[in-house]
Amino acid sequence: MRKKKLILSKVAPARLRAADDAGDDYGQTDGPDWRSIDWLAHLHRIEIQGAEAAYVDIGEEGDDRPIVFVHGLSGQWQNWLENLPRFAQDRRVVAVDLPGFGISEMPREEEISIEFYGAWLEELCEHLDLGPVVLVGNSMGGFVCAETAITHPDRVERMLLLSSAGISSASAFQPAVILVGKVAGLIVSSTATRMRSIPRRSPLRRLALLVVARHPSRLAPDLVYEGFMKGAGKPAFYDGLMACVRYDFRERLPQVACPTVIVWGEKDMILPVEDADAFVSMIPGARRILFKDTGHVPMAERPSTFNAALDEFLHDDVDDYDLEGEDEAREAASSAPAETGASRSAAMTAATLTSGRGKKPTGAGAGAEGGGDS
Repeated sequence: MRKKKLILSKVAPARLRAADDAGDDYGQTDGPDWRSIDWLAHLHRIEIQGAEAAYVDIGEEGDDRPIVFVHGLSGQWQNWLENLPRFAQDRRVVAVDLPGFGISEMPREEEISIEFYGAWLEELCEHLDLGPVVLVGNSMGGFVCAETAITHPDRVERMLLLSSAGISSASAFQPAVILVGKVAGLIVSSTATRMRSIPRRSPLRRLALLVVARHPSRLAPDLVYEGFMKGAGKPAFYDGLMACVRYDFRERLPQVACPTVIVWGEKDMILPVEDADAFVSMIPGARRILFKDTGHVPMAERPSTFNAALDEFLHDDVDDYDLEGEDEAREAASSAPAETGASRSAAMTAATLTSGRGKKPTGAGAGAEGGGDS
């Protein structure tokens, strides 16, 4: 039995003055500016399993695979405001509100779980006729993306996991998580009437996102409100939190059969950076990119650097990724939802794992570092 952890990440908050040295790319909007887009024109609703869900669908279909962005706990599609415009220039891009988050309804037929969200994401892709897609998920959203890649391998052409849950979250001490969840709920309830005013004041902005972003004072107030504050206090928060700590798919990660990049903020206070190495060791051919002086949401903290890293990954040749054992992984994924420790060893033998040595994204700033050895 694996030992349960009371504290997942041991990173301490940044000093206030440290924000001055965060780099030119920290908190800088990438182009096209998300504020110039009429998002309501791209916001849609769809009924899946009897409940209405919201998603943004922007960009034109072309030769490039669509990208599906999946938010994390307390998130919403607006978590990706700094990224959607960039990639919608040359391909179809979809960002979802998972059931019970954003403006999507709670599920009516199923309990919230990572397995449910993975099946829901597959059904959404099927309804939207997306074909094979690129999955990009942050935190719990990465957990959901990886689950989808395991259970529906033909759906996922490639995948980027960004500060993803699924490793240390499965080792969390559940009573402590329950306490944190209840306290967070009380805090959100007590500040709900001030959600719009909090981002306008730098000290309050820093306090509100202290654990999420490395230097909240450097983030634009409108991005903090639209991208993050509006997503708080949704009905699925507690169930989603418990879904993350109750589900352990680590023994199945060798079944992932698509090119995968793991992106992490070096100063993530929620999920430890060591989890990135664990993902790389378990997913065949996976590569790792670390963002220096960055927290749990690199896509919003360093938008241009993250977008450059994702863009390079999208144009990488699949043959550059060591996917030996791909056929075995796909067969395992289609034949069984879970594996025992013994079968995991067999899968690990069949799928040769790389050391995770990656390349520094072309055009990426000093905030990103590709590599394998810490």
